[in-house]
Amino acid sequence: MNNVLISEFEKNCHWFLEQVEQTGLPLVLIKNGQPCTQILPYKMPKKSLLGLYENQIEIKGDIISPIDVEWEALKFKKHNFSNLNFSNL
Repeated sequence: MNNVLISEFEKNCHWFLEQVEQTGLPLVLIKNGQPCTQILPYKMPKKSLLGLYENQIEIKGDIISPIDVEWEALKFKKHNFSNLNFSNL
């Protein structure tokens, strides 16, 4: 964290802001010998996957009730894979 007199900051504002951006360190402005303001680098908020497709996907029909079609994934349960050897992987 860097401390700078507010009068010095006023003269070189652009340079100090570039330093905060480049280093990622906060800058504390000193007024009358006391800290008065802290300038922090801006961090982009992380996007959440929750609600990513909101208002872009429309559900048509009933997606909860069971259907009378057997899924391909369920067919694998009928096979016996116990004779396969995966130890050499």
